Amino acid sequence: MAFSTDLTPLNIAVLTVSDTRTAANDTSGDALVAGLQEAGHMLATRAIVKDDVYQMRAVVSQWIADADIHAVLITGGTGFTARDSTPEAMKPLFDKTIEGFGELFRQISYSEIGTSTIQSRALAGVANRTLIFCMPGSTGACRTAWNSIIREQLDSRHRPCNFVEMVKPVAKEIGGKA
Repeated sequence: MAFSTDLTPLNIAVLTVSDTRTAANDTSGDALVAGLQEAGHMLATRAIVKDDVYQMRAVVSQWIADADIHAVLITGGTGFTARDSTPEAMKPLFDKTIEGFGELFRQISYSEIGTSTIQSRALAGVANRTLIFCMPGSTGACRTAWNSIIREQLDSRHRPCNFVEMVKPVAKEIGGKA
C-alpha cells in the first residue's frame, strides 16, 4: 500500500476563550492561525468568546456540526481559576477523548515552565469527526502545543499515524478514491 506524499489540507477553526482579549490583542489566536497556515491548512473561521461554558458550547457545537470544519483549536480557559471552564464546556461534546494530548502537553511544557504545568488542564477529543484541541491561553503554550504536538498530528504525511483519516478520509492507495 502506497501513501500519498501530498499534504491533505484541513479546514481549522480557532476559538479564543477570554474575558479580556479582543481581535486587536489576541496574540495566542494569532499564533495558532499563523501556525496552521504555515503548515498548509486553511483557517475556516475564528472567534473570541467570554469564558462561559454555554457560549463556548454554542460556538463549538455549530463548528462540529459543519462538515467543512475538520479541527478546532481552542486557546484559554484551561487553568485552575474560578473562571477557567473550557474542560467543563468541551468534555460533554466529545465522542472520544484523546487522553495522550494533555499528558504529552504537560510533559513537554514541564521543561519550559517547571511544576507550574500541573495547573494546565489541556485536553483534546473528537466530536462528530471534528478534532478539538484545548490549550492554555498564553501565546507560548499555544506555540508549544502547535509546534510540538498538533502540527504533526494534523499532517496526513506523518507516520506511523496521524489524526487526518479520523476527520477527512483520504485515499488508502495512490490513485484510490478518497
